[in-house]
Amino acid sequence: MSSSDLTDSFPAAEYLFSLRNRGAKFGIERMQAFVQALGNPECEYPVIHVAGTNGKGSTCAMLESILRKSGAKVGMLTSPHLVQLGERIQVDRQVTSNREIADFVEFLKPVADELGEGNADDAPSFFEMMTAMGFLLFAREKVDVALVETGLGGRLDASNVVSPILSIITSIGLDHVAQLGNDLPSIATEKAGIIKNQVPVVVGCMPESAKNTIQALANKREARVFDVEAAFPEAPNDLPQTNLEGTFQRWNAASAQVASLVLKERFGLTDSLVSKALQEVEWEGRWQRMQVNGRTLILDATHNEEGASALDENLAKLVKCLEKKPWVLTGTLGEERARPLMTVAAKWARGIVLLRPNQPRACPFEILEGALPKTFSGELVRSTLDELFSDEGTLNFGSAGDTLVVTGSIYLLGEVLARIKGHSAPRGLDVLQDWV
Repeated sequence: MSSSDLTDSFPAAEYLFSLRNRGAKFGIERMQAFVQALGNPECEYPVIHVAGTNGKGSTCAMLESILRKSGAKVGMLTSPHLVQLGERIQVDRQVTSNREIADFVEFLKPVADELGEGNADDAPSFFEMMTAMGFLLFAREKVDVALVETGLGGRLDASNVVSPILSIITSIGLDHVAQLGNDLPSIATEKAGIIKNQVPVVVGCMPESAKNTIQALANKREARVFDVEAAFPEAPNDLPQTNLEGTFQRWNAASAQVASLVLKERFGLTDSLVSKALQEVEWEGRWQRMQVNGRTLILDATHNEEGASALDENLAKLVKCLEKKPWVLTGTLGEERARPLMTVAAKWARGIVLLRPNQPRACPFEILEGALPKTFSGELVRSTLDELFSDEGTLNFGSAGDTLVVTGSIYLLGEVLARIKGHSAPRGLDVLQDWV
């Protein structure tokens, strides 16, 4: 069922909107009570738990490709979604339909209401509800393994009720500092909260202070650490190749490859299988190229300083191949994210189009403009997606042959993709996102 089949008045959408509008709730006590009331479906299959500032989703997609190619039936729980809410919960890359989500809501609502009967704060949040749906679907579909991505942090994330066979921490950077801490060791401590006693952990490319913090906690929990940087001493030259572009994605591929070595015997993985699977990864919005009525459109989520560094590298390579610089269409959430993003955009763009994602924390145009270096001399345009795209998904900006890079908030990319795929805008269940 498409998003147009379920509107905002649909009971499931109304209920999930009511949960989302209550805001995020940190801590795992509610989720522990929730899954216990459901019979602990998360215990019915092996779980690989993935945390990190950047690269979580890409690494999950890479491992999913590897494990599915081995013949395993693979569940994948990620967030946020781009166009359809059901993208968050997939089995063998099949998106959960809105009808299935509505059925899950009907089943889960009485359980949630009972948990919150004495105290409304004990009722599950929107993210916890979606996480529970994933756990239930994976149990129903009898998956061979589930890849579960944290939503925010790790230690207090709703997903941290799982007992994984492997944990992965992809990267550590400064993001969500209000919730996780304003320095790398503090953030690393929160992310490392997913490490379980005697369960191996793969640690990706990150600053030494963050890695030392993770190593110390792993030692306390007798968890063997597999250091991705140590496995590729000649990086970036010896990093594995993947069809997702950029050195940062090759580091994600390195994390997936090291994880595959840990999982090799359990799932019958071979070097050739892993190499082939890494060339067949499907993950939208990560330097994703497409043609839209004569323009080259590149979509790349960039929501923090670490992501801006990867964007800088990709734009540098792109500009070398073009006769004229690209247009950059951008918008983000929060002033702290605007500064590194706008610095990089100004460095490589012939002109910048400022946009506001449909999110409460979307940066006003004034903040975006204020984050631009004073040396930027290109054209600056304020616009909306309704102005840039027709209802049929035609791009009304630029000329044939132009290259346009849409970057910044992943929510913005989702809105762009929705229009390209023929939706005037996400609606009903699909417009639901986490407001963090």
